[in-house]
Amino acid sequence: MTAQEKIPESLSIKTTRPLRICLLGYRSHPFVGGQGIYLNYLSKALVDIGHRVDVMSGPPYPQLDPRVTLIKVPSLDLFEAPSHVTALRLKHLKSWSDFFEWWSMLTGGFAEPYTFGRRVAKLMKSVGHHYDIVHDNQSLGYGLLALQEQGIPTVATVHHPITRDLKLALNAAPNWRHRLLVRRWHSFLGMQKKVVQQLRHIVTVSECSKRDIAEAFSRPIDTISLIHNGIDTETFQPRAHIATIPFRVMTTASADQPLKGLRFLLEAIAELTPRYPDIELLVVGKLKQGGQTEALLKTLGLKDQVRFVSGISTEALVDYYSAASVVVSPSLYEGFGLPAGEAMACGCAVISSDGGALPEVVGDAGIIVPAGDSSALSEALGRVLSDEVLRKSMQLKGRQRILEKFCWKVAAREFTDYYHQILGPVSSPDPQQGGVLKHANH
Repeated sequence: MTAQEKIPESLSIKTTRPLRICLLGYRSHPFVGGQGIYLNYLSKALVDIGHRVDVMSGPPYPQLDPRVTLIKVPSLDLFEAPSHVTALRLKHLKSWSDFFEWWSMLTGGFAEPYTFGRRVAKLMKSVGHHYDIVHDNQSLGYGLLALQEQGIPTVATVHHPITRDLKLALNAAPNWRHRLLVRRWHSFLGMQKKVVQQLRHIVTVSECSKRDIAEAFSRPIDTISLIHNGIDTETFQPRAHIATIPFRVMTTASADQPLKGLRFLLEAIAELTPRYPDIELLVVGKLKQGGQTEALLKTLGLKDQVRFVSGISTEALVDYYSAASVVVSPSLYEGFGLPAGEAMACGCAVISSDGGALPEVVGDAGIIVPAGDSSALSEALGRVLSDEVLRKSMQLKGRQRILEKFCWKVAAREFTDYYHQILGPVSSPDPQQGGVLKHANH
């Protein structure tokens, strides 16, 4: 049951006034992950139906609709520093958040979710009363509990529990030293578990994630609401003027993250090469020099058949989708599977693993293979590359499925109803608050 289905008819979007909403993201540029994409499209969709939306984000900052206000929450941004060891300045010693962020990075930890939460909680002491709802995008820092204690209605989206990432990274670690570093990096998970357990309002994006969050964070499953991600079907759509490149396979995957399953796609490409000597793979992602993927490319003899592109615009991404013969999502686990949905919206034939929520997105419009099975992936690729009728059918069915089931307009309406369920009956806007609604439980 979705959050929308639980809401009484009296609180339907048709009978409620606009809200003032603040979305949170600790690092939100679309080039660093799906969280920035989620914030961009959700904020735009909420504005489209009449809400006033601010986004509070740490660096690197998001790309947003001009109608959405960005409130920057500076951090040390140590990933961009020439040397995180020497990035600390004397002035940073006056701030526990700055010092802790630096010290954690120095000792192999990842403190951004924690320090972002502290900074937001401090900022909200002066501006929090301006908002009807604060909606976090999986930072899950202790600061959210502070907002809740201040009486600010607070919601968090959990795309999937990072415990999955930890388990796969540990399995891929070559030795005990590496496993120790992996555990240190994921030490923020203890905080996230406590926050998910104590925050009153948790939303997720798929039935699969709902089950996994309940198990990983020991939270009753019936206290987790489901609102699917949307796809920007106006941007991600077929481009008839772009010719398909025969035997071009495409994927979006972080090269050295075991969770994304790129290894199995590379093995499948190597298996198919004798049969299809013109086969090539375009990876939207960055190849780490000296990493495991680079070594595997050399072992498989694929260095000339695989190309990596990164830091590209959305327009360029859509062009790449339009030129691909088939798009593959080989991930071992996805909380939703946004790249697969975007490819389907572009009219691509899609093959995906059964990792996590991918089957929920792809459905019967694509071919689904067991996660981590390169032979099954090779067989599916061979079928699609050799059968033009099958490929065309998959392209049409994929686009139609996204139009019918996954759309940001639907997500925005469901979130609006969900917010009002949390807030309860509303009164008339207070003119002294610039039209911001006042609620009985503020």
